Amino acid sequence: MLGLNNYSTKLLNNARLFNNGSVIRLRSNTATSSFEIIQRERKVSTNNYNPSPVVISRGKGIFMWDVEGKKYYDFVGGFATLNQGHCHPKIIKAMTDQLNKLHHTSRAIFHDSLYELNEFLTEQFEYEKVLNMNTGVEGGESSIKIARKWGYRVKKIPHNQAQVVFAHGNFWGRTIAAISASTDPISFNEFGPHVPGYQLVPYDDLGKLEQALRNPNVCAFMVEPLQGEAGAVVPTLGYLKGVRELCTKYNVLWIDDEVQAGLGRTGKMLAVDYENVKPDLLILGKALSGGVYPVSVVLGNSEVMDVLTPGTHGSTYGGNALACKVALASLDVIISEGLVENAFKMGEIFRTELTARLDKDKVIQVRGRGLLNAIILNTKSVTNIYKLNNEMKTNGLISKPIGSDALRFSPPLILTEEQLREGIDIIVNTINNFTNNYL
Repeated sequence: MLGLNNYSTKLLNNARLFNNGSVIRLRSNTATSSFEIIQRERKVSTNNYNPSPVVISRGKGIFMWDVEGKKYYDFVGGFATLNQGHCHPKIIKAMTDQLNKLHHTSRAIFHDSLYELNEFLTEQFEYEKVLNMNTGVEGGESSIKIARKWGYRVKKIPHNQAQVVFAHGNFWGRTIAAISASTDPISFNEFGPHVPGYQLVPYDDLGKLEQALRNPNVCAFMVEPLQGEAGAVVPTLGYLKGVRELCTKYNVLWIDDEVQAGLGRTGKMLAVDYENVKPDLLILGKALSGGVYPVSVVLGNSEVMDVLTPGTHGSTYGGNALACKVALASLDVIISEGLVENAFKMGEIFRTELTARLDKDKVIQVRGRGLLNAIILNTKSVTNIYKLNNEMKTNGLISKPIGSDALRFSPPLILTEEQLREGIDIIVNTINNFTNNYL
């Protein structure tokens, strides 16, 4: 108790009241430059990210401004969460209106917003049930739980023998369950023991997939319809249709991870729409909230989703009133403002222009769909991708390095053709003029 009292005294001694006397803030000298902010953040924050050396203080639409006032094109888009752009007024209004009314109750009682969101989702995506969660990785873990329970209840897999198949190069989060499916040593090394019951097959290889699905203990195949974190890897046309056929043939649930690729990002509402196929379970997240709040869902039909009963799964925040209103507004913006169609059109221009204009000695390939794209670099010509990315930032555009040989671009879907072409000019000039003498 003495220690607690000393802590409380120290806290109060280091606090001051705002003018209205209602908010306590720790006394601290406010940093005044990007350099100072970066140094102070590094001192007190865990070193699990390697951000570009830019400090953003404001965002609007497709633009961001740093603390010194410099303006940037945001071609990262919050890891593809900001499909609707920074601070979209419809989403911000829906959020603030709901904050002043009701933001959280827990699922111990009903509230008057969950049914609205879930009715909309089931009608829009033609499923019967929704499971409401918060983050994308929760959507993935929830889907695996559903699939395993379905495997035991419906497929009659022997107790604790269920298997889930994943594709090489997958990325769906950083939890133990997610990294156990990873093929990236940085993600999984020294975090074992890993979750059992996982198998891996090459991405975009129907022959290897069929070999794995022949195992009668396989309950699910979880796959991204376009691998974003791997560098916008697009599967061969016909792969997704083949996945649907094989999962049906072997009575295996197809889990479609559209957390990053979905909601217009690839130029279709869902990336699987390119092949007109329907998964058994659909995971959505990221842009489902417009980037202002963590919201994710899993959709499926009753014969699968109803394996969950009270007590078998849950979430403190999942499906809260604030999340529901934010998600409804975010979906409304995507549909009413034609963001899906715009992403397709802008993506075609992006890849065509870059393929034609980029230095072929430095760039191997430009690939992607819609506005989820990557430039694959020749590492003999570009030996340090982080230096190149920093040059891009200096020239006024924020991009995302992937490994040592790719830059990924996922700007908000609201960008105009004029803005896109200005961004393309920055990318082309930065890469074509980059030399290893800069290193």
